[in-house]
Amino acid sequence: MGAAVAAAGEWIDQTGVRQPAGGVHAWRPGHNQTLCGLPLARSGLHRFPHVPFDFRSTDVLTDADQIGWICPGCIAATRERPRRNRTFRRP
Repeated sequence: MGAAVAAAGEWIDQTGVRQPAGGVHAWRPGHNQTLCGLPLARSGLHRFPHVPFDFRSTDVLTDADQIGWICPGCIAATRERPRRNRTFRRP
């Protein structure tokens, strides 16, 4: 299961669905902390399990966006890393 969004604020869109606002972090449903290590309850973050965390480091935020900041640590934790191919050679 992919990461969902945890945010500092929320707003209601035209269809009546809660959407994230403010600072945004990646969060795995079933866990009590973000991928960068912030505890959800102590940080006062709202959980949005219906919103996938699909942000990249190249995303640009404008004044029209409700989201004001995307955590760079969470972006790094959700990106795919190249697999290492290890070879064990016997002496």
